[in-house]
Amino acid sequence: MLSRVADSLYWMSRYLERAEHTARLIEVNLNLMLDQSPASAGRRWGGLLASLHAPPQPDGANDAYRITQLMTFDVSNETSIMSCIATARDNLRQVREQISSEMWEHLNRLYLQVKSNSIEDVWNVGPHEFFRSVREGAHLFQGITDSTMSHGDGWQFIQVGRHIERAGATASLLDIYFQDFFDTKSQNVAATSYLDWVGLLKSCTAFEAYCKVYTADLRPERIAEFLLLNAECPRSVRFSAEMMQNGFQAIAEAAGVRKTGRLNRLAGRLRSSLSFGQIDEIMEGGLHAYLSDIQRQCGQIHTAIQQTYISYPIETALAS
Repeated sequence: MLSRVADSLYWMSRYLERAEHTARLIEVNLNLMLDQSPASAGRRWGGLLASLHAPPQPDGANDAYRITQLMTFDVSNETSIMSCIATARDNLRQVREQISSEMWEHLNRLYLQVKSNSIEDVWNVGPHEFFRSVREGAHLFQGITDSTMSHGDGWQFIQVGRHIERAGATASLLDIYFQDFFDTKSQNVAATSYLDWVGLLKSCTAFEAYCKVYTADLRPERIAEFLLLNAECPRSVRFSAEMMQNGFQAIAEAAGVRKTGRLNRLAGRLRSSLSFGQIDEIMEGGLHAYLSDIQRQCGQIHTAIQQTYISYPIETALAS
């Protein structure tokens, strides 16, 4: 596969995953506003911006309307939903010969749907329906991709892009929530609102899955364990790490690339740390440091992908 094709598929997947994640966080926050005080809602909106690595509001006021506009329709903000979907579409357009026509038609339809709306339309008519449609559009694209695209190395790059983005996003979200929890210097769920923990799980589409494992007893250490170390939850960091490593192995075998040692080591190290990790040891050693290290490792894996498959020197290609 040409490096430009791999790069476009990889980034398309990352940007679409980012748009879906942002839409879900905004929808969850809007729902929680119905049951929270203005002060709690403002804190949550500030946490949303921090978890998405978006710039804070200049005046420090975390107004729901302004943040929804910034993170949804502001094209000058490269992390907004509109910007992410537009960039994903641009990447997909460059490799239309490598994908199915159904994939292009669906992503183009999602782009036109978002573009045809404005913050006034969404806010006045019903924001929940809009953000749900964005989420469902991203989910449908994943299903269409799995059903209509050959599961070769191009498909694997899409999986790798999705899961490296998801792992970093989940780790960042956990970090923001638990920084607030530890700032209370308390070890009970009442220290941080029960609704906040529900919001964290729903932000990862994991509330029902969590309840099937632990019932509705929301304990911070169990929530951290579930979203970090659970092998079956598709939003956990461990699940994403395993999917990434599986994708790298499949790509290397299909492409016949031999010099993938650093990439395999980095992916294997992340997967091993999560597979054999114990939540009590992680909490004792410092959850913030652990989550920061996960995000750092995801950055290293991304760099290794670029060096191995995208921007490698010609000598490396000739040697392989």
